[in-house]
Amino acid sequence: METEKMIEDTIPPQVTSLTSLDSGVRPVPSSPAYAAERDACLNYFTRWNETDQVEFVEQLLARMCHYQHGHINAYLKPMLQRDFISMLPKKGLDHVAENILSYLDASSLCAAELVCREWLRVISEGMLWKKLIERKVRTDSLWRGLAERRGWIQYLFKPKPGCQHPSHSFYRQLYPKIIKDIQSIEDNWRMGKHNLQRINCRSENSKGVYCLQYDDNKIVSGLRDNTIKIWDRKTLQCVRELQGHTGSVLCLQYDERAIISGSSDSTVRVWDVSTGAMLNTLIHHCEAVLHLRFCNGMMVTCSKDRSIAVWDMTSTTEIMLRRVLVGHRAAVNVVDFDEKYIVSASGDRTIKVWNTSSCEFVRTLNGHKRGIACLQYRDRLVVSGSSDNTIRLWDIECGSCIRVLEGHEELVRCIRFDNKRIVSGAYDGKIKVWDLPAALDVRTPHQDLCLRTLVEHTGRVFRLQFDEFQIVSSSHDDTILVWDFLNYSGASPPPRARSPADRDLFD
Repeated sequence: METEKMIEDTIPPQVTSLTSLDSGVRPVPSSPAYAAERDACLNYFTRWNETDQVEFVEQLLARMCHYQHGHINAYLKPMLQRDFISMLPKKGLDHVAENILSYLDASSLCAAELVCREWLRVISEGMLWKKLIERKVRTDSLWRGLAERRGWIQYLFKPKPGCQHPSHSFYRQLYPKIIKDIQSIEDNWRMGKHNLQRINCRSENSKGVYCLQYDDNKIVSGLRDNTIKIWDRKTLQCVRELQGHTGSVLCLQYDERAIISGSSDSTVRVWDVSTGAMLNTLIHHCEAVLHLRFCNGMMVTCSKDRSIAVWDMTSTTEIMLRRVLVGHRAAVNVVDFDEKYIVSASGDRTIKVWNTSSCEFVRTLNGHKRGIACLQYRDRLVVSGSSDNTIRLWDIECGSCIRVLEGHEELVRCIRFDNKRIVSGAYDGKIKVWDLPAALDVRTPHQDLCLRTLVEHTGRVFRLQFDEFQIVSSSHDDTILVWDFLNYSGASPPPRARSPADRDLFD
């Protein structure tokens, strides 16, 4: 009997077939008494309070079949939907609707504009395209740099006193132009399209620019002729020359207060960045200071004497030696560090990792077949260049080599990377741009990793730095080159032939 009853329950009555429900045609009542009985039930229903009404409907639903539940669900679904974006302004809550939509990305914001006139009004009056651009500028260095260089940062954030910002339509039209500009810059990087600016250092005696650092206003360079020269970015003219070292300036770094330089005269000197006055001289290493890094009150220097010195910096005049790290069996050519690790690379073919706070040795990274000349470390990634002509990518936590990049024909002297690319310079006079995300993917074929090779220097490339818009490089040919990928305006000059360079420090 139970089986028969269950079968009966699953067979819908003729008058409420799915066909009639789906067609939207009201079914014919099963008997003349149905209408009267229905009206009587509705009269009772309207007399009850809300709690009783809900309980009654629950009892009805419990007695319905599955297909009936589906029909009820389809009937209720549009009734339960609420266009809260359109309803909030009617309650005086425009700011809540604007705040909700402000979390959308560009493609979602485009779609939201097409929902209805009310959504479009909320987006327009809330200046949500302006807010989206401002969010990008705050969180993305590419957007920030582009805003400053293209000049549209003046239309963002709070207007200057007495000024008003443009209407919403201005920002709606600006956003796709920015995207197009960003794509153009990326294409220029991949195609090697750039404008080139050249600084001829005109050193009187020994020629060569060993190190540099730049910002929007200046380039600071360390030269083989024992001087530090500061160049104006707009005019490319030397505006100051710092003298004091008695050997080649091999490394330097500056911040808003000081320039700190290391030399083949074995000293580290501190200079006032504004006046050029020498503030301090640190004498510790007994051979050439090959590299240095400072940040957050700490400095690390390394030397041809095979040691690494860790310094505490209270001020430009109060710099005290904290610890000397010994372990390399040849000259320590480069150091880098963050709050977790100090990383050093040497002519002994190894990279060593040290704990930053305790200065204790952690591990050695082995793999290069000849001495290591350059290195950068950030997060878990270490990228190194060697006189075995290769670049290696390492995971610092497990000490494993992730990828080997081959392409340079001589010693890889300088290397930098960001989230998108690696840029390397070598004694073959070439600068290579590599695809970093592709290099981190072991499935990417080797031939797809090098995006572009740039040839303009006529001597060994000693140092380079880059950002989203440019590379600034220096060479044994006594020049500093600025490779501008933002303002490309035509064909670059043909590649120059490279002349043989003299032997130097890393031979």
